Amino acid sequence: MSEWTKGFWAMIAVCVTWGLSPIFYRALAGVPTVEVLAHRTIWSLALFLVVLGAQGRLGQLRAALTGAVVRRIALAALTISANWGLFIWAVQAGHVVQSSLGYYIFPLAAVMTGVLVFGESLTRVQAMAILLAVLAVVLLTWGLGVAPWISLGIALTFVLYGALKKSLPLGPVLSVAAEVALLAPLALGWLIAQALGLMPAPLAQPLGFGANLPVTLLLIASGAITAVPLILFSYAARRIEMATVGLMFYLNPTLQFLCAVLLFGETFTTWHMIAFAMIWAALAVYSASALRQSRRAPPLANG
Repeated sequence: MSEWTKGFWAMIAVCVTWGLSPIFYRALAGVPTVEVLAHRTIWSLALFLVVLGAQGRLGQLRAALTGAVVRRIALAALTISANWGLFIWAVQAGHVVQSSLGYYIFPLAAVMTGVLVFGESLTRVQAMAILLAVLAVVLLTWGLGVAPWISLGIALTFVLYGALKKSLPLGPVLSVAAEVALLAPLALGWLIAQALGLMPAPLAQPLGFGANLPVTLLLIASGAITAVPLILFSYAARRIEMATVGLMFYLNPTLQFLCAVLLFGETFTTWHMIAFAMIWAALAVYSASALRQSRRAPPLANG
């Protein structure tokens, strides 16, 4: 099996895991969102420490947490934590259609950020694709009488996270390990306060962890659900073209969408149908244009 093929199947595994993750988090619907997020943070850190320890890279993690970029790592950590928390809440509250829309919007929002913040350029066709996506959100807002705040929140927190990561001189596995390492004390503190009944009335709920064996095992497994796809993503990104990675990413929100409609029976109105069709068209147009650009680009010189 070639290295490209290994990378391709690794990326398939990443997208399938992310795309079917609503099934996993729906099974934890009886556990408070913040507790799920706390366990996701702690158990993913445990797994990252094992992986980095096996690779002899714990010193690199220590250096990242004590170096000059630790503030940017902390900001990235807070941003991805907000993204994770919003996604988990959306799944538990029955808004998976909105979460899938958010991840469809994300690539196009990321392009807009590249233009506005990093001075990147767009072709006329790509600009039309972005405009079509914006019109889709406006139309959905008008049709439903309310903006798709969950979708926009998921897309924008992920865009901000990507922009912060762009300036971090760390690989994806090391940077996420550093992020969850910074979040872990907050997560552990929350769980202790929840266990001791120190939370104010709206947040005072019994711990799900330890309540029964299936829930406890699922909470522990949330670490693997978080860490393993990121490790596989890092593996795949080194072996296949980024244009291919970008196109394959759309498998994630597509599977989320299918989970929402086919498994969870969420409402999918005519307005949703029109907006999704417009965003799918925008993604197809933009992806085709970006793919043509990548094929025309001259190969990088060696050395």
